[in-house]
This record gives sequence, C-alpha cells and structure tokens, in this order.
Amino acid sequence: MSAPLQQQVALVTGASRGIGRAVACALARAGAHVIVNYLRDSAAAEETVQSVRANGGGAESAQFDVADSDAVATSISALLDRLGRCDILVNNAGITVDTLLLRLKEADWERVMAVNLRGTFNCTKVVARAMMRARYGRIVNMTSVIGEMGNSGQSAYAASKAGIIGFTKATARELASRNITVNAVAPGFIATEMVAGLPDTTRSGYLMLVPVGRLGTAEEVADAVGFLVRPESGYITGHVLNVNGGLYT
Repeated sequence: MSAPLQQQVALVTGASRGIGRAVACALARAGAHVIVNYLRDSAAAEETVQSVRANGGGAESAQFDVADSDAVATSISALLDRLGRCDILVNNAGITVDTLLLRLKEADWERVMAVNLRGTFNCTKVVARAMMRARYGRIVNMTSVIGEMGNSGQSAYAASKAGIIGFTKATARELASRNITVNAVAPGFIATEMVAGLPDTTRSGYLMLVPVGRLGTAEEVADAVGFLVRPESGYITGHVLNVNGGLYT
C-alpha cells in the first residue's frame, strides 16, 4: 500500500526538528495526519508543518510541555475532541544535561526526568484512554543506546532512557489485549543538532565505536518508527528496535 496510514492521526512530540521532524514527515508520507508538538520554537515547528504539506501530507502544530501533566491532558483532549481519534503516538520529546555525576545539579536531574520519562508517561496515559476505546493504537517511545549501555557524563539522560525501556515493556503488557502495541526505538549516534554540537574529538571518538563507521540519519530512525506503527505490525509489542550501526554494549 502506498499510504498504509491513510485516515490515521499521529501525534509526534518534540517534532520541530531532528528525529521528531523526520518521523513526522515519514508518517505523513504514509498517509497520516500529523500533529507536530513543540515547546518553544514555533518557527521550527511551522517549518516541519510546511515540509509535510509541501509533500502532500496533512499536518498541524500543537504547543504544550510534555512534562506538564495538566497541559498534556488539556491539549491532547482538545485534539481528540476536534479530530476524533489518535491512532499513533510517538513519544520523541527529550533533553539532556551532560556533566559528571558529582557536578550534576538536582534541578537538572529533575528536568531531564520530567521531560524524558514523565513526559512519556503523561502523553501515553492520556492517549491510551482514547486508543482503548477505539481498540486500536500504536505507541512508539524514543529511548537511546545510552539507556542500554550508559555513558560517562550522561547519568541523568541514561537513567531516563533506561526508564523508558522498562515503561515500554510494562505498558505493552497492559495494553496488548486492546490491540494497542507499545514499542521503543533506540537510536545510536545520529546526525542531529545535539551530536553536531559535540567537540570534534568527542564525535570522532564515538564514530570509532560504531562498526558501520558513520553516524546514522534521522530518516533511518524514522523508517524504524514507520515500521512499528504499521497496522501489519500488530504482533510486535514490548520490543526495543535498535538503530545504531552495530553499536551494542
């Protein structure tokens, strides 16, 4: 099928740039109407929306902080009232504060957990109710190779992403009887703004660890998400799909 997600509505959090933007565009190409969530950068979110529309897809933006449970409930409920459904949820919004453990401030730890882990919980809880009523849904949570292998200077980020893996497996068991799958995608080192901001020596050191010898692309991660949200992927749930060029622990 050229448009396997036709008539479906997809919410992608943190979709104003990078992996989130690539996922939004990929789902739109497959026929979904995409809700582009963002927090602050309305211009970047609008670029994502226009990119989708330029390729013949349907998209709109929605501003809310995934870490704020009230904002999540209000915003998503309004979308459900207007659009009538949410078939796909991609929990992609995430941040990192990189520093050694003994220098890590409690406030920074809490903010990383709030966005990455609590944000995934907040959005999933609201959307899952609608999916349960519809007896259908596809949820993909964005974790990371760092959540599986750890990394010096990223204790908060690693803990939050490891928590997402556990959350994915637990909710997959809870929601399976309602024809709702919950999976995770674990990117390795991907060519995004976050990686581009690393010192050249650090980036070169990471590349030496990757067997295929290059950074991944946001589009390659989006392809993995697209596979997991297909209607035909209903027997895959509780799985962590690695997109990491062979970089394993």
